[in-house]
Amino acid sequence: MDARIDFFTTPTGGRLVKGLMTLGRELKEMPLPATTQELVSLRVSQINGCAVCIDMHTKEAAAAGESALRLNLVAAWREADVYTDAERAALALAEEGTRIADGAGGVADEVWANAAEHYDTDQLAALVMLISFMNLANRANVITRQPAGDYVAGRFH
Repeated sequence: MDARIDFFTTPTGGRLVKGLMTLGRELKEMPLPATTQELVSLRVSQINGCAVCIDMHTKEAAAAGESALRLNLVAAWREADVYTDAERAALALAEEGTRIADGAGGVADEVWANAAEHYDTDQLAALVMLISFMNLANRANVITRQPAGDYVAGRFH
């Protein structure tokens, strides 16, 4: 499959992708555990069907030492006992923040309160921005049919 647009070869796309990559690097530096960041990024990408981001975040998580078992079970995290309570809270927030149209009121108060039990205000801000960023990246990649499979961990660092 060929991408509809190669963002890196167009002036507008290149400028905007450069800005997004800068934001992505900033998010990596936020006070949120790297494992949580990758699990959330992977789950949001699974929900949105973004193959290139699934490829990227699976490989980045594996390179950071995440186990194949935990990566393989992200889509069924509720039934898997391999995640911490904090990771479960982040994954629940990621799902509701991604599926906003499915819930009449957006993210439920209970989901937010659960996340707030595990993360401080700075971490919650980072988590919200990460979920939002991943949704943006997923949509740009899905709309333009970016191909997956050839990502190498560390490519954008």
